[in-house]
Amino acid sequence: MNRIKIHSLLQSKTPLDQVQVSGWVRTRRDSKGFSFIEVNDGSCLKNIQIIAPSSLPNYDEIQRLTTGSAVGISGSLVPSQGKGQSWEITATRISVIGPAPETFPLQKKRHSDEYLRTIAHLRPRTNKYGAVFRIRSELSYAVHTFFRDRGFRYIHSPIITGSDCEGAGEMFRVTTLDIKNPELKDRGLDATRDFFGKEASLTVSGQLSAEMFALALGDVYTFGPTFRAENSNTRRHAAEFWMIEPEMAFCDLSGNMDLGEELIRYLINHVLRECREDMELFGNFVDKTLMETLNHILSSEFIRLSYTEAVEILKTSKVSFDYPVAYGIDLQSEHEKYLTEIHFKKPVILHDYPKTIKPFYMRLNVDQRTVAAMDILVPGIGEIVGGSQREERLDVLQDRMDEMGLLKENYWWYLDSRRYGSVPHSGFGMGFERLIMMITGITNIRDVIPFPRTPGNIDF
Repeated sequence: MNRIKIHSLLQSKTPLDQVQVSGWVRTRRDSKGFSFIEVNDGSCLKNIQIIAPSSLPNYDEIQRLTTGSAVGISGSLVPSQGKGQSWEITATRISVIGPAPETFPLQKKRHSDEYLRTIAHLRPRTNKYGAVFRIRSELSYAVHTFFRDRGFRYIHSPIITGSDCEGAGEMFRVTTLDIKNPELKDRGLDATRDFFGKEASLTVSGQLSAEMFALALGDVYTFGPTFRAENSNTRRHAAEFWMIEPEMAFCDLSGNMDLGEELIRYLINHVLRECREDMELFGNFVDKTLMETLNHILSSEFIRLSYTEAVEILKTSKVSFDYPVAYGIDLQSEHEKYLTEIHFKKPVILHDYPKTIKPFYMRLNVDQRTVAAMDILVPGIGEIVGGSQREERLDVLQDRMDEMGLLKENYWWYLDSRRYGSVPHSGFGMGFERLIMMITGITNIRDVIPFPRTPGNIDF
């Protein structure tokens, strides 16, 4: 007799004589001659009720079961006599696999997100976090399906790198040198004596690697962890996060924007269709406007306007922003919020940013002042996609690297891609956690990552 997931049992059309489930006790209460046990195995939001008759040989042990205990149940799936549930299991055997003490931290009450972050190893057992991580899993599957259906190839880009893709220098150093050695403390870390013979860091993006493969395989994507040593303790930033990064050969900025919009619509539709029960939890208890917001994104035209036009709208809005608006600034979340939630009241794609605030690899426009960059902003989150058409002209790319003080010898292989059969190409990065935040209504990135890494926090 094979163990069956509770999710599958609850979808059954007929009673079943012999079933076997395993899971964790959510609640237990005694009645005359019976114990009623609510069990959840993580496969879905709902529990299944177990009827444990007093005739079971280990009934005394069953009566001592507490919240959090792990159990295995054999019995029959029968129509439930109670309200709010279709099926229950009449147990013929219950084995206590792992008892939990009365001090189990997750009792039947509402716990704050702040408290649950201190027990991140246990929080997946709650309704909310079980739901968010099932959705995260389903979204991962949907990302791969989206690109596979469109002929993209999945590339495993390196996590350890010698290149700073973003040019911001906020990277984690990787070294095998003994930094506690007093000699090294005095002289500093000598990269030539290190494992790779040069400085190495954790990657901030798989883009540069993806570009190399796009110029060979056509359309590719990377989807994996990235790292940024930005000392920012906000609800939108983490030191370790996942990025979805497609790269397309023979594709300009307009095609890039089309793909970004299409991906957002696809992923929202997929989750609404495949995770209906979990999404109802977020719509009812996390953000009561969530379903309206998501359906509005799906039904809305994505407004496209230049950075210059956006700055003019913000300057003439008569709103007193905390960060004053001027041409050449990086737009802040309050500016993005105004554009998407107040002025247009729909998603916005900004394009053609000043070159002074963008990385070296973005294609220089004819005006010599802006680059072919784009950001997709959505209500409630702000920027969820950032990308560009890449600079395919070797001479222009070299000039941009000189402007930004980058050593061309460190990027010789990147320059080679422009030297041998270069073509127009483009791509973008979508923050996977920000996508989950948008879809669930959760407002803190720490609550959509299994074990968040933030400044001063590397527990678990």
